[in-house]
Amino acid sequence: MKLMVLTTEPISPQRLRDALPDGVRPEASEVMVVAPALHESALRFWFSDADEAIGRADAVGRESFESLDAGGVSASTDTGEGDLIEAAQDALRTFDADRIVLFTHPPDEQRYREDVDATELSERFGLPVDRALLAARDARD
Repeated sequence: MKLMVLTTEPISPQRLRDALPDGVRPEASEVMVVAPALHESALRFWFSDADEAIGRADAVGRESFESLDAGGVSASTDTGEGDLIEAAQDALRTFDADRIVLFTHPPDEQRYREDVDATELSERFGLPVDRALLAARDARD
């Protein structure tokens, strides 16, 4: 199985396992972690350059890769656009996923453009989408 993981924070193998339905094992899957370069707010999106958002996304991808690799999960990473749907669309051009796993913050803690609807994502790409909420913005596994 090929899993695309869209996440705004680093994830661990256990967090990924917890987000998946029974019978889907990340250790037996090919995983691509896509970390969107999200801005903190609309104001920062429109009036700042993307360096900070890209740097944060790179760190999320790197930390996720290291954690997954140490846990026996074969993974690759990519930094995505600052919009989760665009990030997924771009990644699907080169990674033919069977399922999408979406990790976002709760609504009151979300970054700009993090409020993607899992049903819309599923309908748009014709793939099952599993959604998991991150406990807090600075949560680390």
